[in-house]
Amino acid sequence: MKFVSLTKPMAVPHQIHTYTELRQQIHDDLRIQHPEWIQPNGESPMCDSYEARLLELLDTSTRPGINE
Repeated sequence: MKFVSLTKPMAVPHQIHTYTELRQQIHDDLRIQHPEWIQPNGESPMCDSYEARLLELLDTSTRPGINE
């Protein structure tokens, strides 16, 4: 009998120290969690869109004076 995993691959958490590391982690995790979004050529407009929106939100929330 063959068993099929019904769970999605999970990203391995690790400590983030810089904004660049955060961006890379988001990039990698989206692709791990949603392999169906990856096109045969390796591109992923859906992941790119999610990344851009999340980074836009992060940028907005980290601007000085925005939460004062």
